Amino acid sequence: MSHHFYITTTLPYVNADPHIGFGWEITEADVIARYQRLMGNQVIFNTGTDEHGLKIYQKALEAGQEPQAYTDEYAARFSALRDLLDLSYTHFIRTTEEHHVRAAQAFWRRCRDNDDIYQAAYEVKYCVGCELAKTESELVNGRCPLHPNLELEIRTEENYYFRFSKYQSALLDLYQNNPEFVKPPERFKEIISFVENGLQDFSISRLKENMPWGVPVPDDDSQVMYVWFDALVNYISTLGWTGDDSAESTPTEFENYWPGLQVAGKDNLRQQSAMWQAMLMSAKLPPSKQILINGFISVGGQKMSKSLGNVISPADLVERYGVDGARYTLLSLSVFNGDQDVTWERFDTQYTADLANGLGNLASRVAKMAEKTGLTYTGDSAVFDSGYLKLMNKHELTSALQLTIDWVRETDQFLSDKKPWLQEGEDQRRLLDQAVGQIIKIAYHLQPFMPATAKKLLGHFTAPQISAMTPLFPRLG
Repeated sequence: MSHHFYITTTLPYVNADPHIGFGWEITEADVIARYQRLMGNQVIFNTGTDEHGLKIYQKALEAGQEPQAYTDEYAARFSALRDLLDLSYTHFIRTTEEHHVRAAQAFWRRCRDNDDIYQAAYEVKYCVGCELAKTESELVNGRCPLHPNLELEIRTEENYYFRFSKYQSALLDLYQNNPEFVKPPERFKEIISFVENGLQDFSISRLKENMPWGVPVPDDDSQVMYVWFDALVNYISTLGWTGDDSAESTPTEFENYWPGLQVAGKDNLRQQSAMWQAMLMSAKLPPSKQILINGFISVGGQKMSKSLGNVISPADLVERYGVDGARYTLLSLSVFNGDQDVTWERFDTQYTADLANGLGNLASRVAKMAEKTGLTYTGDSAVFDSGYLKLMNKHELTSALQLTIDWVRETDQFLSDKKPWLQEGEDQRRLLDQAVGQIIKIAYHLQPFMPATAKKLLGHFTAPQISAMTPLFPRLG
């Protein structure tokens, strides 16, 4: 029976080019979306760009551009990831789009009508890099640990606040009733502890005269929405949510697909699993289904930075390893399981061992022997392995991918043991038929991870006549 399935990434800020961290996140989401389609489900896969806030406004001014022109340019760079990484997203939302602006304003009115928005003086230490207010306990040497080179700003102005404190008990109930609401477990423990320690209401607007680049606050021309409040609403505005619950309103994707699965980095933990959930409660909407949290990626033990010259982009990976090779290197990182440290040497070693010398070499060897013997595969059609299904249903993507690559090694060992090239006649054909069956099984399970490679292998080894093939993964120069 077909079901509706919704998955969304966070929306990256359009103040820099896409880096490996977001490439990792969106490729993970793509694997989950592709797997759900293979299971026969109807899938909406959402991504896009977050285009409001002080950080983007300042970057646009530095570049001598109007904010809209600046965001148009960078949004196109994120949209280009679709072809670069062979992504299958269905929705790409920009928070400057008119339908999103209307939805954000409708959402604001919902929360305001529930008495969860009020005005008060606002004075905080604010990190422009995070677009978040910071408490003293979050600072290291008086600086934001994520942006230690940025001076914190002290801000005082009359703003609107959201009654975050009102939702402490409701959030803790949500967590208790959904023991896998946030994965991995250490991130779930972190957010539970954060909420248990008490919640402070947070500012959800800025004076337009100080920060004009934002969604206008309904019924107050002097204020624009705080960037997080506006951006979080994208998860439902992309589904056509308008806030109109009247019987005459046209049903939208929201009714069929929400709630959904959200993929995010650990710097988004609080916003996704506490702030957004409280906002949904205020608007009388269902909470998210589950939130999967990635760690950070460092390079050679150091944080990625332009000044160090160690930034790795998705385009860099594709240039070196090809599209599916790049997807493989990203997905072989430990998904939803803490921070990851990478080096080019590590990626090269993995690509060479698992793809060039592994899967690619196996396919070439077997195809060549099959051509010599005039083999046509006569075995059974592939079906999904139960262990693989169990891992994929729990979003343990790296383990499912590793299971599949283990079958490559097992097939290599089978060939080494049986030596079909030394056999003749029916014995040789039977052994080769088994090897081809294993390659078909491997390709079938690689479909969510390496779609182009899987399609090529399945087509090649189920053809009426199997021919020799050029190596799938060229050796590195």
